[in-house]
Amino acid sequence: MTVYSSLLASYISDLIAQKHLLGYSFAYGELALKRFDEFCSENYPQESTITRAMGLAWAVRRPTEKPVSTAKRLAPVRELAKYMLRKGVDAYVIPDEFVKQPAVRYAPHIFTDKELECFFYETDSIHPHIHKECMEPLVMPVIFRLIYTCGLRPQEGRLIKRKDINLEEGVLFIPESKRHKDRLVVIPEDMLELCRRYDTIIRKKVPQNEYFFPSGDFTCYHAVTLEANFKRYWNNAGLWPETKGNNPRIYDFRHTFATKRLYQWMKDGRDVDTCLPFLSAYMGHAHLSQTAYYIHLVPEIFPTLSGLDWERFSKLIPEVAEDEI
Repeated sequence: MTVYSSLLASYISDLIAQKHLLGYSFAYGELALKRFDEFCSENYPQESTITRAMGLAWAVRRPTEKPVSTAKRLAPVRELAKYMLRKGVDAYVIPDEFVKQPAVRYAPHIFTDKELECFFYETDSIHPHIHKECMEPLVMPVIFRLIYTCGLRPQEGRLIKRKDINLEEGVLFIPESKRHKDRLVVIPEDMLELCRRYDTIIRKKVPQNEYFFPSGDFTCYHAVTLEANFKRYWNNAGLWPETKGNNPRIYDFRHTFATKRLYQWMKDGRDVDTCLPFLSAYMGHAHLSQTAYYIHLVPEIFPTLSGLDWERFSKLIPEVAEDEI
C-alpha cells in the first residue's frame, strides 16, 4: 500500500480508492499523485489544501517535458482539487487550459515478422533472478505474447485476474476495460497452450495469487515497469538502430495485431467491410471508425496485395487521437 507524507494524504488515498471502486485502474494517476504528494511535503509541508501557489508551481512545464506529458501530470492533481471541493474543502483547481492535451495523430509502429521474432527471442532468454520471488522470467514471455496475439490494450493484459481467464474453454473475460464495457476474448490455440503451461508453473510459486501475471510483490505489474521492460528487451535485441518511424510501444502490439489480421483477410479475398464488425467486437471498440484506425498501409505488405483498392481503404482511416483507441 502506498504511503503519502503530505497533509493531503487522506484526500489522495480516498480519491484513489474511489477510482478503484468505480472500476478505473488509475495507474498513471496514482503515480502522478504520489509525485505531487512528495512535491507538497518538500515545498509546502504546512499546507492542508491545494493553494493557488501550489497549483501554479506544479503546473510549470519542466525543461525536458513535452506538452502532452505536462498535461498528463497535471490532470490527476486537477481532479484531486475537484474531489476536495466536493468534500467541502476550498482547493485551487488548475485551469483547464493547462491540462488540455494537443491533438496529435500518433503513427504507430507496426512490427515486422523479424522484429517480433527477435523481441520474443529476447523475452525467452531472460535469466532467472537471484531472488526466488522474481516472476519476470516466467511472466514476460507470456504477457507480451498474449497482448499481441489477442490484440489487448496493455492494461488489459497486466490486470488479468485468474478468475477471469478460462484455460479450459480458452476464453478471457475483460471486465470494464475502457468506457466500462465488458467483453470476451477467444485465445488462439497455440497461445492457450502456452498459457496452460505457464499457469501450471506459476501456481506452484504463488498458489493463492489473485493476478494471472503476478509481480515480485505478488500484485499486478505496474504500467511503468512493464513499459520499461519492453524497452529493455527491444534494446537488448538490438532493434533500436533499425527502427523506422516512432519508437515502438507495448500498445503497438495491438496495432500490429489488427493491421495484420485485416491484411490477411484482404489477402484471402475476404470482404473487409463484413469482417470489420467482428474485429471491432473482439477488440472492444464502440464504433467501427475506431477499428478502421488500425488499417495502416505498411510498405512491406504492398507486394502481396497488388490489385486491391487502396484508395477505398485509405479513406477509412480517421484522424484519431492516441488515447481514443
